[in-house]
Amino acid sequence: MTLFERILVARGLDNAEVCRSFLHPDYDSVKHDPFLLPDMRAAVERLVQARQKQEKIVIYGDYDIDGLSATALLLDAFGKFGFEDIEAFIPNRFIEGYGMTIGAVDKVAAMGAELIVTVDCGSLCHAEIEYASSLGIDTVVTDHHNVAETPPPSVAAVNPKFPGHTYPFKDLCGAGVAFKLVQALQMRLEGLPEGYEKWLLDLVALGTVCDIVKLEDENRANVYWGLEVLKKQQRVGLKALMAVSGVEPEKVNARSLGFGLGPRMNAAGRLETAQHALDMLVAQDGLAALTASEKLEELNQKRRSIQDEIFVEACQQAETMVEDKVLVVSAPGWNHGVIGIVASKLVETYKKPVFIIGERGEEATGSARSFGDFSAADAVRAAEDIILRGGGHGAAAGVTLLTENIPAFRVRVNEFYSSLKLQHQERYLLPRADVEIDDFSEVDEELVQNIAQMEPFGNGNPEPVLKITTATVLNTRRMGADGQHIKLSLRDKNNNVLQMLAFNAPEEFCKAPGEVVAAWFQPMINEWQGVRTVEGRLLHID
Repeated sequence: MTLFERILVARGLDNAEVCRSFLHPDYDSVKHDPFLLPDMRAAVERLVQARQKQEKIVIYGDYDIDGLSATALLLDAFGKFGFEDIEAFIPNRFIEGYGMTIGAVDKVAAMGAELIVTVDCGSLCHAEIEYASSLGIDTVVTDHHNVAETPPPSVAAVNPKFPGHTYPFKDLCGAGVAFKLVQALQMRLEGLPEGYEKWLLDLVALGTVCDIVKLEDENRANVYWGLEVLKKQQRVGLKALMAVSGVEPEKVNARSLGFGLGPRMNAAGRLETAQHALDMLVAQDGLAALTASEKLEELNQKRRSIQDEIFVEACQQAETMVEDKVLVVSAPGWNHGVIGIVASKLVETYKKPVFIIGERGEEATGSARSFGDFSAADAVRAAEDIILRGGGHGAAAGVTLLTENIPAFRVRVNEFYSSLKLQHQERYLLPRADVEIDDFSEVDEELVQNIAQMEPFGNGNPEPVLKITTATVLNTRRMGADGQHIKLSLRDKNNNVLQMLAFNAPEEFCKAPGEVVAAWFQPMINEWQGVRTVEGRLLHID
């Protein structure tokens, strides 16, 4: 059995038919009936009515990539269906915040809206939807977030998380749910013939990968074919953003979306307004697309600089809290749009759950990141008497509290951690090897090419990890402006040598020549001055 076959077997792909359908997902075979989703018929009927009367429709989006992709998708599709009066409203993270607000509904009403179609939000906006109704505005919700016991008072609430339906796949992202609405409308309206909706899959792929839903079932097929659409890119905005990001269209993959296009789009909403990203997505000419893409690049560079400054300051605080099992760091002026990214970096650095809080006068707002058996959302609930509001899920949460209560909050979440009596949580941060090997003989370009067939990678289908059980360090070299990257040469028992590169490596990765180690890595191609070599992306070394 070859090394690639061992990887497939480790993923449960030991049956020829299962393996074939996984490596070459068929769009039509997993295209579930959209009318199995809750309220889809009601949503379609209301939109058909709006099309007949040419009512003013406002698509109420969100400032993250999923919401922006879904907004652009519906703007594109509705235009093809013949809706003539469509606009988009993207809330500002720093003014409206997430989801619908009363103030935002007033702004939408001032736009002349007769019908609101939400994307990636709305399921918990009962009061806001009722308020819109009092102004004579109907609302159709399309969303994928958690729901309340009762649905909102909208004309329709299309969300696979609502109970009582038979749709077979519940982990669609916001853009995925919006795409199902388009598929349903195709059965009632002309303008987008069957099959032509596939040209929207680039936007579905962008939302699916960047929102980190599971790349299984319908999601996997949508992203697989969405990447093919991206390679043939006809959307001038994404073409310009790929050029600015250094992403070659013919080589685009899920990593390109998550680490190339995604951060640039998100930077707009984190620092200013996500409208910049939407302008890029819907641009109709090359100059407008390039201008918007260059603005996103500028904001992303600024976001990195702000993020690095906050990280340094947060680390200085963290060093004074070595006994705390949960890090709670705070300071005035920390940008609320960036602190979530910093929280993730702190988790990687200190191997602890993290709450990072930006103080804004009397109030403070924070983001949490966690792992293993410690739920960030449960920690917030354990402090509900000393916070203003908060919530989330196990791995991430948000919290708003009075600035003066931050010390008490720090004590409370650490007491909650101690009450759980958790053991060995750091193991959850370690990579898990798909296959263990004892030499590098099969780690070659053919293996890298075969692994690429398993794309798209992401949640539910991570990029395969190999573990060399025993290797000897030949040399170690620091790289980067600040020596933050490390390159190791490892030799196996048969004297095969493989270069391993670790980006932003922790100090313990710096091994001395002659040390015998085990290493977890992902094989990759390094191309430099026309020479291609196989190296390893080093994830962990012991």
